[in-house]
Amino acid sequence: MSQASGYAAQSAKTPLGPFSFDRREPGPNDVVIDIKFCGICHSDLHQARDEWGGGIFPMVPGHEIAGVVRAVGSAVTHFKVGDHVGVGCFVDSCRTCIECTAGDDNYCQKGITLTYNGLDKQGQPTYGGYSDHIVVDENYVLSIPENLPLDAASPLLCAGITLYSPLKHWGAGPGKRVAIVGLGGLGHMGVKLAHAMGAHVTVLSQTMKKADDAKKLGADEFYAMNDPETVKKLANSFDLIISTVGVSMDFTPYLAMLKKDSTMVLVGAPEGNSQLNSFGLIVNRKSLAGSMIGSIEETQEMLDFCGRHNIVSDIEVIKADYINEAYERMLKSDVRYRFVIDLASLKN
Repeated sequence: MSQASGYAAQSAKTPLGPFSFDRREPGPNDVVIDIKFCGICHSDLHQARDEWGGGIFPMVPGHEIAGVVRAVGSAVTHFKVGDHVGVGCFVDSCRTCIECTAGDDNYCQKGITLTYNGLDKQGQPTYGGYSDHIVVDENYVLSIPENLPLDAASPLLCAGITLYSPLKHWGAGPGKRVAIVGLGGLGHMGVKLAHAMGAHVTVLSQTMKKADDAKKLGADEFYAMNDPETVKKLANSFDLIISTVGVSMDFTPYLAMLKKDSTMVLVGAPEGNSQLNSFGLIVNRKSLAGSMIGSIEETQEMLDFCGRHNIVSDIEVIKADYINEAYERMLKSDVRYRFVIDLASLKN
């Protein structure tokens, strides 16, 4: 056992505060990582406040982890001390089901072991990246390209792969018209990745407030959904629409903007139910789908892609004692575009 320092929510009703806890003793297949930076995901807030239910407290959130290898077990072959590495949303899976053996371990039929707010195979709670170090099986550790700064690379471990996976699966690329709904922590990564893949990228937001930002990030076009002419102008325009918003919405106007046989994919996770007029799907054989992060193999592929294209998140680095303020600002969309915790601040 080794003692770790971090920030935890003691209950759904209390703010996060300093917390000391034990990490497991490293085994032969484990990698010990000194966490340098951890991104703040909107799902951290949902889970720390138990808005999705089933919260395990005390809870140390954080699944956008970037750090440096401190030590490796005797059987580790892929990593060495000093390597730049990352840990994403899960740290284990059953490894034997049809999904795991097919390389889709993020869809493990027996359930993935979440990086935090989960239980490991010994029945012990998992604690995440709002902490100074973590112990992870090497099969669930990712290599971060050396040319990517660790602070801005950390959100790639969730926000990056959450957008990369559907963009790849539904064939974003040259000749394809892709719309990203929402320009926040997820949406801005979607713009960067789709642009790098060669797609024609449009951002759909509620207002024109972020139009200049979108163009700088690589968007070709920007439209406001509060303009009643937008849906008419863009009818039958897109091969793929990805919604990143975390609030309930009416899908009908977005489905109207899809081409025949095209797909709208949901990656945002609102608390409540959204609205759907089934004729929006029936007409022109359209599809409404969902996507959840990506496999370990695909996440590494995404990181390598970002390394080749110098893609990272736009971030605001904060100290650990600012986490609660960051949560409140995140609720107001007051960040461009991802908060990242500097874990060196735990020492102070």
